[in-house]
Amino acid sequence: MGPLAWIIATTVGISLTAWVGILTLYLREELLDELLLGMVALAAGSLIGGAFLHLLPNAIAEAGAEDTLPLFLYLIAGFCLFYVLEQFLHWHHHHGTTHEHEPVSYLVLASDTLHNFIDGLVIAGAFLLSTPLGVTTSLAIALHEIPQEIGDFGILVYSGFEQRRALVLNYLTQTTVIVGGVVGFYLNDVITGLPAFLLPFAAGNFIYIASSDLIPEIKHEDDVVRSMLYFLVFLVGIALMLGVRLFRGVVG
Repeated sequence: MGPLAWIIATTVGISLTAWVGILTLYLREELLDELLLGMVALAAGSLIGGAFLHLLPNAIAEAGAEDTLPLFLYLIAGFCLFYVLEQFLHWHHHHGTTHEHEPVSYLVLASDTLHNFIDGLVIAGAFLLSTPLGVTTSLAIALHEIPQEIGDFGILVYSGFEQRRALVLNYLTQTTVIVGGVVGFYLNDVITGLPAFLLPFAAGNFIYIASSDLIPEIKHEDDVVRSMLYFLVFLVGIALMLGVRLFRGVVG
């Protein structure tokens, strides 16, 4: 099987992780409501862990020994763009067309689309180097997508999306990993070095969403026990990202 076939097969497989949220369709509404803030906490930890333990280290590695200042400027740009975008969405939400969904849901969809496209580029580059490297890279990406997809689904439902629509939208954003893989295969020579700048930009998106929208939701819990439980779930999200990072270091 050639590199392109491997790229398509693995990215299609990774895109299917978006359907992990389908398990929640069989939960009672009362139980789902109790779990939603836990999903938000898991997503916040996964986003923070993904930004600081995956995207930024990979961007620095891509840049090599060169000046890393541009990478952090791209991170700031990603953070600021999502700040401006959310302000626009808030304005539109309150003064424009009446809408039932919170602005953070659209930020999550936009950020996840960019992140998945970058993952596709990374997978393509790995398979073009060697099949074993491509397989281990794809496995690591799939492992870190699972908790993130659960969290993203939870955010969409918490923001007002009906469960089935949230599943479909989550899957559509996840399919950009396939697009990124195909683009990475055919335009490998043209886009060499581009992920080094897209990665910190996406990290800025992740940090903004986690710190501005998700963490405030879980830290306003009045019940001390629940508040600590959400914090532990937040740490679990970070730990999962760290575990994937360490796993990649062992096998890579």
